[in-house]
Amino acid sequence: MIASHSQFASLPHPLPPPPPRLLNQPSFRPRATLLSRVFRVPTGRCHRQRHPWGGGTVRALDAAQAFDYESRASEELEQRARLKIAIVGFGNFGQFLARTFAAQGHAILAYSRSDHSAAAGSLGAAFFRDPHDLCEQHPDVVLLCTSILSAEAVLRSLPFQRLRRSTLFVDVLSVKEFPKNLLLHILPPDFDILCTHPMFGPESGKHGWAGLPFVYDKVRIGDSEDRVDRCRRFLDIFAREGCRMVEMSCAEHDENAAEIQFLTHTVGRILAKLDLKSTPINTKGYETLLKLVENTCSDSFDLYNGLFMYNKNSTELLERLELAFDSLKKELFGRLHDILRKQLFESPNGSSAPVAKDN
Repeated sequence: MIASHSQFASLPHPLPPPPPRLLNQPSFRPRATLLSRVFRVPTGRCHRQRHPWGGGTVRALDAAQAFDYESRASEELEQRARLKIAIVGFGNFGQFLARTFAAQGHAILAYSRSDHSAAAGSLGAAFFRDPHDLCEQHPDVVLLCTSILSAEAVLRSLPFQRLRRSTLFVDVLSVKEFPKNLLLHILPPDFDILCTHPMFGPESGKHGWAGLPFVYDKVRIGDSEDRVDRCRRFLDIFAREGCRMVEMSCAEHDENAAEIQFLTHTVGRILAKLDLKSTPINTKGYETLLKLVENTCSDSFDLYNGLFMYNKNSTELLERLELAFDSLKKELFGRLHDILRKQLFESPNGSSAPVAKDN
């Protein structure tokens, strides 16, 4: 039922009567849509009612949805939250991250020396073979997703002058002190720097990222609201997937990662040298070892080599590992010596056996 003029006047903030000449013009549709809400006119179909002020007809049509300012404001907010992310190094790991970025609605620009255009196309991403063409797209974020060993050469090949001076650079390398110092040294001072390490990969994260640790260090983020917000929106990509977000300095990360990551890869590759095989009587522990070999050796040796070369804590860990192995061997052979000594020089009743004398 349409409200009367007196009822409408009693509203806390009544709308002033519009000029009659606007009632029959298309430009009046936003007002018509508003009035249809005030007087509870259904909007899903054409509905005609005489305007309580007279002189015109209020029409609520589906076409008026274009003037739904709440919807348009929501769309604008979503658009502002959308990042344009340039992934430099579109190999296995870059594509792994890109799938989630694209699923969340972010625009993906892919760059690689190898031709991954088909993989990029399947994700709706634009693929570039020339770094100048990539940088001319003015991405919000440049994600360095190369191997540790090639990171410096790739970074120096990018034409920084073609990027916005406030561009955010992010790395996902498995070591952190090295890329931090590299980015601070090579990038122009106006660029933002965020060092991160997703502590998972295509194998461990194939069923989702919930509960998996994501380490980050805001090395250099500008004070302006838009730059702080851009950094937050990038981190939100991982938070929305359920990652366990851990803010940690690059130095602290490398100290922890030497034991967590380098040790794991070292043990896996030592076991691989033994050429272990599955047997009909595998135990759960043995299955774990076989899985460790599979997971660590599926990564390139360059990754493992980079964990050693660019983390100063790795050398110390190798030395500790060698000392621990030697200590274990001494303990085993020491006990073996004790057992053999008892067998050779003690009688069954525990007394010392007589030593044979030469004639």
